[in-house]
This record gives sequence, C-alpha cells and structure tokens, in this order.
Amino acid sequence: MAETDFTELQEKVIQTLKKCYDPEIPVDIWELGLIYNVNFDLEKNLNVKMTLTSPMCPVAGTLPGEVENKLKTISELKSVKVDVVWDPPWNQDMMSEVAKLELGFM
Repeated sequence: MAETDFTELQEKVIQTLKKCYDPEIPVDIWELGLIYNVNFDLEKNLNVKMTLTSPMCPVAGTLPGEVENKLKTISELKSVKVDVVWDPPWNQDMMSEVAKLELGFM
C-alpha cells in the first residue's frame, strides 16, 4: 500500500471515529482520547484498540460494536477488528484540547 493510500485511509478512519459518541458526553470518542491505536496491515485489515471512560460505562456493551460497524462502512478496508483495552486506564488528561474546551476543562 502506497504511503499516500495509507494516509488517506487513516484520515477516513479518523473522520469515521469522529462520528462516534459516548451518549453521555457531547464529544466524539477520538477527541475524548478513547482510541489508543489504529493499525493497518498491507492488506488493509484494520485493528483498533480503544477504551471507555470506565468499565462501568453504560455503553460498554454497545459502543465498541457501533464503532466497528461504522468503520466497516469504509469500502477500502478488508476487515475491521475493535478491541477494548483497560490499560492504561482512561483519564481526563487523554482528551484533546478540543474536548477539554468543549467540556469546560480549560
């Protein structure tokens, strides 16, 4: 895969992730810092490592599946796998400045 293809595909993935929200927080999961890793292989298989704000998050059972389904709409991807990880634990420092401004932390 050419580097420009990779860059364009990665941007599509990020833009798709920015359409996913924790329903209790009016900021997308990318800006919240819930996405830890986005990784493609040469065949365009995507693996995403994400977390949630807490293991007790009310959408823990549904949000990862929603993220995976939205990413599967990107036609260039061969496959999509979303793994939920808890290490490192999420904290407010992982939010982007955009998210902190939106939520009044700055």
